[in-house]
Amino acid sequence: MAAKKKRRASAKTKTKGAIKGGNGRYQFKLAGLKKVPAGTGYSTSHGGVVEGKRMLVGYIHKPGGTGSRMHTHKNEQFNFVVQGTLKGSVNGKRVLAPAGTLIYIPANAPHTLVATPGKDVIFIAIKDLSQGIIGKAVDGTMAGPHYERGYGPRR
Repeated sequence: MAAKKKRRASAKTKTKGAIKGGNGRYQFKLAGLKKVPAGTGYSTSHGGVVEGKRMLVGYIHKPGGTGSRMHTHKNEQFNFVVQGTLKGSVNGKRVLAPAGTLIYIPANAPHTLVATPGKDVIFIAIKDLSQGIIGKAVDGTMAGPHYERGYGPRR
C-alpha cells in the first residue's frame, strides 16, 4: 500500500493540480475532480484535468459572458461543448458552437472562445501532452480574461 501511495504522489503532470491516469486509476468522474485554472492570465476557464502519457482531458467550465483573450498553445486541441454556447474565432475563422458541437484547434493556432451571455458553458477539452492545458496570450501579457460588457469581475 505504501508503494502504491508513493507512486501516485510522484506521478508528475504538466498541468498543476491535474490527476495522473494509469497505475491502477482508469476511471474518473470528471465533474467531481478538483478544479484547476485552465487559462491562467488570459481566460476564466477552470475545471478538472486528467493526464495520461500522451493526452489530457479537461472538464472545463466558463461562466456566461466570460472567456479567453486571443491565445495559442503548441498542442492541438478538440473542445466538445456539453452545455451552453461558445463563440469566438480559430485562425481568424468565426466560431459559434452550441452544445453538441466539436471545435478543432490546430497546434499554434491563435484562438479566442467566450461563453455567450446568459448561460455557463461546460466543454470537454482534449489535447496532446506537448504541453499542459494552459497556453499563452498572443499579446504576451497576463492581463486577465475576456469579459463581455456587464460581465466583468465585481469591484
